[in-house]
Amino acid sequence: MIAARKKLVLVGNGMAGVRTIEHLLKLNPEGYEITIFGSEPYPNYNRIMLSSVLAGGANMSEIIINDLEWYHSQGIKLYMGHTVTSIDSESRKVYSDKGITAEYDELILATGSNPFMLPIPGADKEGVIAFRDIKDCQIMQEIAGSYKKAIVIGAGLLGLEAARGLLHLGMEVTVVHIHDYIMERQLDEAASVMLRRELEAQGMRFLLHKQSEAILGKKRVRGLLFTDGSTADADLIVMAVGIKPNVELAKKSGVQINRGIIVNDYMETNIPGIFALGECAEHRGIAYGLVAPLYEQGAVLAKRLAGVKVEGYMGSVTSTKLKVSGVDVFSAGQFTEPDGSRALRYQDEIEGVYKKLVIQDDMLIGAVLFGDTSDGAHLFSIIKNKENISGREKELLLGISADVFSSTQGNRLEVMPEDEIICGCNGVSKGTIAEAIESGGCTSVGQIKACTKASASCGGCKPLVEGLLQLYAGDAVTVVKEGICGCTTLNRDEIVSEIKRMKLMTVKEVMNVLEWSQEEGCAKCRPSLNYYLGMLWPEEYIDEKESRYTNERYHANIQKDGTYSVVPRIYGGVTSPAELKKIAEVAEKFAVPMVKFTGGQRLDLLGVKKEDLPKMWEELDMPSGHAYGKTLRTVKTCVGSTFCRFGTQDAISMGITLEKQFERLNTPGKVKLAVSGCPRNCAEATIKDFGVVAIDGGWELHIGGNGGVHVRATDLLCVVKTEEEVVEWASAFLQYYREQAGWNERTAHWVERVGVDNIKKALESQEERLALKERIETVLGLTTDPWKQIVNKPELRKNFEAIAQIESV
Repeated sequence: MIAARKKLVLVGNGMAGVRTIEHLLKLNPEGYEITIFGSEPYPNYNRIMLSSVLAGGANMSEIIINDLEWYHSQGIKLYMGHTVTSIDSESRKVYSDKGITAEYDELILATGSNPFMLPIPGADKEGVIAFRDIKDCQIMQEIAGSYKKAIVIGAGLLGLEAARGLLHLGMEVTVVHIHDYIMERQLDEAASVMLRRELEAQGMRFLLHKQSEAILGKKRVRGLLFTDGSTADADLIVMAVGIKPNVELAKKSGVQINRGIIVNDYMETNIPGIFALGECAEHRGIAYGLVAPLYEQGAVLAKRLAGVKVEGYMGSVTSTKLKVSGVDVFSAGQFTEPDGSRALRYQDEIEGVYKKLVIQDDMLIGAVLFGDTSDGAHLFSIIKNKENISGREKELLLGISADVFSSTQGNRLEVMPEDEIICGCNGVSKGTIAEAIESGGCTSVGQIKACTKASASCGGCKPLVEGLLQLYAGDAVTVVKEGICGCTTLNRDEIVSEIKRMKLMTVKEVMNVLEWSQEEGCAKCRPSLNYYLGMLWPEEYIDEKESRYTNERYHANIQKDGTYSVVPRIYGGVTSPAELKKIAEVAEKFAVPMVKFTGGQRLDLLGVKKEDLPKMWEELDMPSGHAYGKTLRTVKTCVGSTFCRFGTQDAISMGITLEKQFERLNTPGKVKLAVSGCPRNCAEATIKDFGVVAIDGGWELHIGGNGGVHVRATDLLCVVKTEEEVVEWASAFLQYYREQAGWNERTAHWVERVGVDNIKKALESQEERLALKERIETVLGLTTDPWKQIVNKPELRKNFEAIAQIESV
């Protein structure tokens, strides 16, 4: 008789908790019926990569560690956007804020930590936030679109990464720090000064040895007052002054706490059946905030739950290897020279390299590396193992030359302990990688990445992963070409070529025939394939809604609180009293919390409930503005010659013509157009994907602009005389972009990659332009406004409402 599976509940859908579940599933895949509650409306993601999201270097889908398909395939019941509010340890049940009750035999608390907010007057003002999760990133990105001056309080790692991201968003950033130098918990003063100089060169300003007293402003922040009486202007204040374990749930449930939730060596709390780990846990008086110790805790707990013999968690010796705003930094152990120690230093300010070793009783007890951190893992291993380094001090300080390193790297990796962390971002040890190679059959870096997640985040550990691969796989090592995602080694051009050659017609068929490693694909490749198939076979391919992102499925932008924003199309920014009245009445009827004018000259209805979307679109009876998709978003116009005394052409009419011509057009990335009625360029046409600028007797056509995180001015494509020529060239350019660019590739990146001269050459023949124009018109002739379909077809509307109801649960 098969024993009934135990019920395991995990409170907290973060990195530490879910990594524990991953271990447990490997050790005892059938032992537990697993339920996970997460307060955020997302699956498990890599919090370390938030700074990349803020800076625009990565999007949400790229930092997801385990997508929804993973939870489903593992039989895990996931409640996203649910906060567990109480625990009944007698009946062994947990209760969420949305009315869900879950029974447990074993309960893991992995509630993480909360940002510490300075208790100073004005801290509750609008524009004062922390930097802890995706929501904070979204708020900062939104504020950066309307305001210019930002202050970050705290010059630790988190504060500097927030500052770097805000610089990328175009803000003027000042970092305020109470200490005399930055990152004092990881660096000594010399390394800190070098880092500060590098960051100042990037555009950051620093106010050091400053203590904040109050936040100025009425409703919204306007500045910061310091205890010395000085002030600094600010439209945004980000507090990055530390974290505190999130213990509220444990405290009111009778779980013993101090600074964090107190646990023993097996991560057990004082209440039977309740465990804790991660940033919320306190082990032997220490609450860890780094990833590696939290993963070590998870490995111990997973073995405990799986019934595998385990020695227990003995605490962690920590090191920090990171990239601060593009600069490599490493620190470990006691780097501030305690009594009885001596230090060796090497500093090269020309090359930007600094090394410091702290030695006591012939043992290495601490190290700081700046600029060149290649020896970090080796030094950390020596610190942990308490090796005697007498006679080797200078060798360790100066490192090993490149020639010697290549011949001795294998030996260094060979003697490295099995529990040495190779990938700090994901807590992957040497032993885990060795097992993946020797037992798991991994023979390439890509396979190791897929199997262990080593090198899957910042990529700084890739040389070590390659070294271990060579050490354990030897001649069996294979060099695998990188594909569009981890599911395939094929790139965009190869996939499109094969789809055309074999006339593949569905996403599933492409994956099967082209031998995808993941049967169902992933969040990166499914939308790509859906686009390529639709682009190649516009008249035959049936769009797969399930392969589109949430925003595109609901034709509205999801907001941080789970509501949606609805943007009806307003052609060229021109509306009428009747249209405005209709929008106002709908907003009133559905109790829309906010109606906002957008930068694209439209009205945005914010805070709409998912279940209200079909009825709201029916009441509006207006086309969707597609503010959510990879399609034509807006055509911005100035008033042109219609009203402006400087206008040389009718910009409004031209803008409306283009918007009506290309609305509903699916494209590899979002597309924005603009038409300026004179060279003064009030519509900012020279930072759009396709910009039109009126001149005397004609129009300049510009391509490849971007006004986002990485601003790019357009390249001049050509000059034409008539409106018909504008439409012809716009059609040819957009269709050529559709056919040649990779999925998710904006025109700015595509034009830089391909070269404007090559694009001009491809479009110079009128015959080819007209052929491209014909193809784009064929595509446009097959499209209708998506909301018309849902509103007018009862079966589609019923299906939509059913999906919305399921997803809201």
